[in-house]
Amino acid sequence: MGKGRGKHGAGKRGGNKAGADKSRADKDGTSEARAVKRGSQTGDSGKVKGGAASKASFPAKSLTTVLDPGPPLSDGDLPKVAIVILNYNGLHHLEGCFESLRAMDYPRELVEVVLVDNGSSDDSVETVRRRWPWVNLVANPRNVGFSAGCNQGAQAADDPALYVFLNNDMRVEPTWLRELVGPVVRGECVAATAKMLSWDGKLMNSAGGGMNFHGIGIQKGYLVKPGPEHDVPTRTLFACGGAMAVDADVFREVGGFDEEFFAYYEDVDLGWRMWVQGHEVHYAPRAVCYHHHSSTSRTFPIETVRLLQTRNPVLACFKNYDDDHLRQVMPAMFGLFLRRMLVVAGIEDSGPYRIERAEPRSHGVVGRLFDRARHAVQDTQGVRRVCAADLIGINDFLGNWDHWMARRTEVQAKRRRPDAEIFTLFHKPGWCIEDEPGYRQLHEGLAQFMGLDRLFDGLEAEGAEPHR
Repeated sequence: MGKGRGKHGAGKRGGNKAGADKSRADKDGTSEARAVKRGSQTGDSGKVKGGAASKASFPAKSLTTVLDPGPPLSDGDLPKVAIVILNYNGLHHLEGCFESLRAMDYPRELVEVVLVDNGSSDDSVETVRRRWPWVNLVANPRNVGFSAGCNQGAQAADDPALYVFLNNDMRVEPTWLRELVGPVVRGECVAATAKMLSWDGKLMNSAGGGMNFHGIGIQKGYLVKPGPEHDVPTRTLFACGGAMAVDADVFREVGGFDEEFFAYYEDVDLGWRMWVQGHEVHYAPRAVCYHHHSSTSRTFPIETVRLLQTRNPVLACFKNYDDDHLRQVMPAMFGLFLRRMLVVAGIEDSGPYRIERAEPRSHGVVGRLFDRARHAVQDTQGVRRVCAADLIGINDFLGNWDHWMARRTEVQAKRRRPDAEIFTLFHKPGWCIEDEPGYRQLHEGLAQFMGLDRLFDGLEAEGAEPHR
């Protein structure tokens, strides 16, 4: 992926890191807090057995979340970046996005904007060519998805030090890019995510990310009023793919976004994977942008989005948990998946499937003919399309076991950090995604029976439940 190897610091890696090599105490004052250099690992090269790193090879360290980042970058430290934007029938968003990019406090000669158009039918391609010729345009004949499109944009970029991924329905503050790349250039992490607000700035969209134990993603602060708690730099499980910066070399080394996800949770998977491989991801609250949330998602049938949003958390968990924890989580994950599928199925009466409520078959020729006619009419059961989407989605995994086992082995072979160190970043591992009483009862019961409540004991962040 990509053309060559980008360099930090006005096109040169190893430029002034603004104090990255000097140890910094985290704000909470713990003795084990430290600023971790880019690419640092929590152990020596560990041995792999059965596809997962030996726990003895990677003893868990105390991983505090609150950070004390270095000073803002000087102009001489600014690296060459490629801002990759995906577009699908989003022409109405592009002017606001491009105008905010042109108004940034960042040298234009160090910024390349790559727009990947995923088969738009709204004149986006022609308009970009005519109105914004400075944009590096990649025009796909069809929608290849967010993951593949982002990877394609990164590959088309002209040798940047960092890739920056930005949604087309965004506008950014003038200092956004400078602040977003800062933690990466200073060597504090390999990827950073921005502070995302609603378009009018009245509500938060994201202040970093987490997830529950079976992979349901969390955007911290979503739809709450901005407060001082959202201005605190932290370590985060993943960088939101809508506004993130990542070291170009590392992005290529870890494999970029997983194109089999197509869209949704590809950023959760990438962030989790980078942590597994020994890297860090940070939340940079001084990098501020504004977002029209889910403007593209609303243009697709709900069942097509549902399939990805229920399948992809399973794929991320299967790839990134170590062997022991995956075995502990999987039964609960599948049990909750099935219950959630039934909740949306639209089957109002289970009586016809209960033998204790079934009527005995009729006797005689006429009775048997009547039974056959009745069963021919009642042979199928209608379910809602979102339920069918769940069934198809989970079969994408279960029906391709050998393939996903091979994909998992690839990730686990590169493990450099134990799960126990990453769990701190989940934020709300015990969060229950559904309010339906039976689902909530199952969630609590499985967590207790499988020992997940003990596994994540003490790791539940304070504050309100995430928005559903």
